[in-house]
Amino acid sequence: MNGMLLPSATLLIIDVQNAIDDPTWSRWGVRNHPKAEVKMEQLLRAWRQARRRVIHVHHWSTEAGSTYYPGQPGCESKACVSPLEGETIFCKDVNSAFIGTKLESYLRAKEVSQLVVFGVITNNSVETTVRMAGNLGFEVFLAEDACFTFAKADYSGRVRTAEEVHAMSLANLEGEYCHVVETAQIEQWL
Repeated sequence: MNGMLLPSATLLIIDVQNAIDDPTWSRWGVRNHPKAEVKMEQLLRAWRQARRRVIHVHHWSTEAGSTYYPGQPGCESKACVSPLEGETIFCKDVNSAFIGTKLESYLRAKEVSQLVVFGVITNNSVETTVRMAGNLGFEVFLAEDACFTFAKADYSGRVRTAEEVHAMSLANLEGEYCHVVETAQIEQWL
C-alpha cells in the first residue's frame, strides 16, 4: 500500500439505505460499529470537499415484500450519505455491485484504478463487492470503521457476535483483495 490516493480514486458507498434500520433486521441481533454512520458522513464530507468522484450503490430487491423493494422508503439512501445532484447511482439486485450493473465499464471509462469502499453489510455486499473489485484489478481501500454487520450463526450453528463476523470478513479481505484502513487514515490522504 502506497498511502497515496490517485486523483481518479473513487468513493464507492455500498447499500447505505434506510431499509437497514427496519425493525425486521433486529432478528439478527446487535450490530457492531454503532457510530459507523458518523464515520460514513465524515468521510463523505471530506471526499466531497476534495472534489473527488462518489458512486452510490443501492440494493433493489426483486422480492415484493422486501424492505429493499424499489419504490419503498427503504430504498432511499440514509441521510448521512444522501446523494448530491450529479453523483452516480448504480442499482443492483444481488450482493455484488459489479453483477448486473455497468459499474466496471463506468470505472474503466473514467480510468479509475483505485476505490475507497464503505457500507453495509460487511460480510455480505461489502465483502462480495470488494472481492470482485480486487479480482478485477482495482486497488481497494476498505474503510472498516464506516462498515457494520450483525451477529450470525456459523456453519455449526454457533452464534458469532457482530464484532467477530466483521473481523472475519476483514481477515478474508486484507492483503489479497484490499487494504483494510480506518476513515481517519483515508482523510489524511485527501
